[in-house]
Amino acid sequence: MTSIESKLQQDLTQGLDASPLLGPAALEVARYLASIAMTAFATVVAVGVDSHLTIPNLSLVFVVPVIVAGVSLGLGPSLCSAVLGALAFNFFLTEPRYSLAVDDAANIWAIGLLFVVGLIVSGVAFTSHLRAAETERLKRQVSVLQGYCRDIAAAGSTKAVISITSQALAALFQVPVAVMLVTEGRLVLLEQVGDLEPQEADLEVARSALATGTVMHSGVYPNVASRFDFWPVKTAEAQNAVIGLAFDPDEPPSKPDVLVDVIARVLALTLDRKHAEGLGRNQQ
Repeated sequence: MTSIESKLQQDLTQGLDASPLLGPAALEVARYLASIAMTAFATVVAVGVDSHLTIPNLSLVFVVPVIVAGVSLGLGPSLCSAVLGALAFNFFLTEPRYSLAVDDAANIWAIGLLFVVGLIVSGVAFTSHLRAAETERLKRQVSVLQGYCRDIAAAGSTKAVISITSQALAALFQVPVAVMLVTEGRLVLLEQVGDLEPQEADLEVARSALATGTVMHSGVYPNVASRFDFWPVKTAEAQNAVIGLAFDPDEPPSKPDVLVDVIARVLALTLDRKHAEGLGRNQQ
């Protein structure tokens, strides 16, 4: 059997390696500092060139950090670069120098145009960055789903099926996962990935989700205290399952139900097949 563990473990490791070493607030500050540094460098270049050469449209130098910030740092830092670039152009390169006052009306138009161009470019660059990131995310998800379907079909036991499913979900969402196998209301198997262990209250909510056949979202009654969102996986036989995902409450994914539903359907079919195989062996 081609093991999914190695492939999914690689996806999990890459996700952990990609996690920032800094906290969210520190990382946000670092992004803005980087945009300021790039604008400062562009200012030094523009002033240096202006002191030796007369070049029309020198203000376009300040568009470069806006593009770089929009692609790599985000919309906020990109807008910051646009504003600072317009101010730096006004302060260092228009008369009177080293003042934000503007004597020539043509320079007012130039500064305003630079600012507008910066805003447009920052928006376009950020949108392109989002589309590229979304494309890469979709490619990774498709790869994980293909590997999951291939390897779960070759799983040798129900425990392997549950383990493979938990690994696949962790690779898809990069969050703590708990997959439970329930038979006649009793928890017979629990596989988890991540450092968040389901408590007895979580297990009760999972049983409730299975009994009612509805998704129980974290923070919504009756799943108020749990960190997990629970999806029931009902089969044609008595052996059912529940999928639990502990999303970050501050950054929940958009529409996770589609991917979870794909995993749940494949899991249900596989559990039915394993149950039928077990009955066949018993009859022999």
